[in-house]
Amino acid sequence: MSCNASVLVLTKNEEADLPACLQSVDWCDDVWILDSGSEDQTVQIAISMGAQVCVRPFDGFASQRNFGLRNIPFKYEWLLILDADERPTERLTSSIYRFIDEASEEVSAGRLRRRDFYMSRWLRHAQISPYFIRLVRHSRVRYEREVNEVMIVDGDIAPVEGFLDHYPFSKGMSHWLTKHNVYSSMEAAQMKGTADASFRTALFHPDFNLRRKHQKVFFYRMPLRPLIKFCYMFFVRRSFLDGRAGINYTMLQCFYEYMISLKEREAVESQSMHNRMVATDEASAIDASSVEDARIAMSSGQDAHESPFTR
Repeated sequence: MSCNASVLVLTKNEEADLPACLQSVDWCDDVWILDSGSEDQTVQIAISMGAQVCVRPFDGFASQRNFGLRNIPFKYEWLLILDADERPTERLTSSIYRFIDEASEEVSAGRLRRRDFYMSRWLRHAQISPYFIRLVRHSRVRYEREVNEVMIVDGDIAPVEGFLDHYPFSKGMSHWLTKHNVYSSMEAAQMKGTADASFRTALFHPDFNLRRKHQKVFFYRMPLRPLIKFCYMFFVRRSFLDGRAGINYTMLQCFYEYMISLKEREAVESQSMHNRMVATDEASAIDASSVEDARIAMSSGQDAHESPFTR
């Protein structure tokens, strides 16, 4: 049985995770892979499992997703957006069927609850952001922010029952660290252009994604962010209740925040050093110009007082 929804999976070297992801959406007859130039067997695996493939060089997370939304000829109005390390559960799949059948015209998106796993342990307490908009009318949404992107929805958002399972450590710890090293660089660069935010929106807006976007702005302005994040995860969310997995994940998230802070400081100091060098060069140029002007003036003065009998 097929569902009246298309599926979009974004990939880059996902040969290890993609087969299980595609198996979890075998109910869909319109599965698309938006690949960023994989160098492994990702594309071949996708084609062999019946998915259609579009390849586009990666130029940012929001840009890549927006390209898919606007340029891929999806068969259906509704679209389920996945990463290769995510799997919709059977209950979520059943809920998607009902959601699409019952959604009013005002509803443009469905909010899913995601379960993050550290190895085989569900991070019930340690997971910071469990809700994500992944089921959408693709003509009514767009993405902003190039890392930890935020979806902007034109219309109402309704909840969808069931879990979307996420396995961020499926390729091992080294892969997670490498990926978050890249993310931290992008976050640090993103912070240069951090916009103003509303305190009211950050705390009370009904849209979780918009609320989170404004919360991030305030969070980035705080000192000692890694420590604040640790206290929030460990004492407020009680991540220790997830056992060793929760404690390890807490430390990893704090380390990630620390990398962002270091790279932000590095960028500020680098810009400051550059500004000082430019100022020094300009001052040197002015001094050199002043010396030359003085030399010319002295020479002109000597010429003016020179005796007419001097040869």
